Amino acid sequence: MAFWPGKKVLVTGGTGFIGSHLVEMLVAAGARVRVVGRLRKGSLENLAAVRQEIELLTGDISQLDEARRAAAGQDIVMHLGAKLTGIGYNVAHSGDMFYQNSVVNLQMMEAARLEQVERYLCVSSACVYRRSAPTPTAEDEGFIEDPEPTNFGYGWAKRLAEVQARAYAMEYPMQIAIVRPYNAYGPRDDFDWETSHVIPATIRKVFERDRIVVWGDGSQLRTFVHARDVARGMMLAMERTPQPDPINLASDELVSIKDLVLTVRRLSGRQVPVEFDTSKPAGQAIRQADLSKAQVLLGYRPQVSLEEGLAETIDWYRRHILSPSA
Repeated sequence: MAFWPGKKVLVTGGTGFIGSHLVEMLVAAGARVRVVGRLRKGSLENLAAVRQEIELLTGDISQLDEARRAAAGQDIVMHLGAKLTGIGYNVAHSGDMFYQNSVVNLQMMEAARLEQVERYLCVSSACVYRRSAPTPTAEDEGFIEDPEPTNFGYGWAKRLAEVQARAYAMEYPMQIAIVRPYNAYGPRDDFDWETSHVIPATIRKVFERDRIVVWGDGSQLRTFVHARDVARGMMLAMERTPQPDPINLASDELVSIKDLVLTVRRLSGRQVPVEFDTSKPAGQAIRQADLSKAQVLLGYRPQVSLEEGLAETIDWYRRHILSPSA
């Protein structure tokens, strides 16, 4: 018997980037989906395809009463709500990133407990890992030393959420899964100059600037996972392993930042000059997930190749950001 049909599922941050993809997949699987979030310009457009099939709430889930209102009557809470920014903001505002994300995580899980929600998804992050973590990085590296310095505050907030998940699962009758997504990208990503991550920032630079400046020398290696693959992994974790044992969600394609930028430029058809600024922080030299646990416990394997995903994301950017009226 299928797991999702008829399940009442709250998705926090469901109007956002990964959240909107998750909502669409849950609706397609037959779930009865409620979404809560602070609505921003364009956020409802992310849910246009399923808007008539979901319940939409507005509210600040960092406030316990509003978090409880959102969780009331739900079978499952999938908590994606978070403050996400780019590397520059993370470095300059470690305290704010720790506080804002810690509060919303603490309140949402407590609200789910008080409302007797049976299953809960704690969305952590690969930002919990230290800079010198061996690669591919296994989940048992998550609490060794401090998180990578450019994600210090955010990484510790996610570690705190994982501790809360473990403690609550020990004391209360809640089934809680923990996932650690790596660098996600895809349609509906954040293309804001101040807060965007490397792929949307690079796409925008290719189309809107006369040159591309990359932080670091471009040799740093990353895996980038498509938002639909992340959402699918989240659903598998909730269905198959609702235990507070973290699971990496990532791609198995390793690419240098230099090659990534050149691929985006090639797919865009624009020959914009590329420069590398080695005076700026570049983050970890290598960030790559060990996917063994996800493969064994979830049957998870990424389905969207980087080339395919980048082409899709560039096309979405052209239609929705560059020429939204076209």
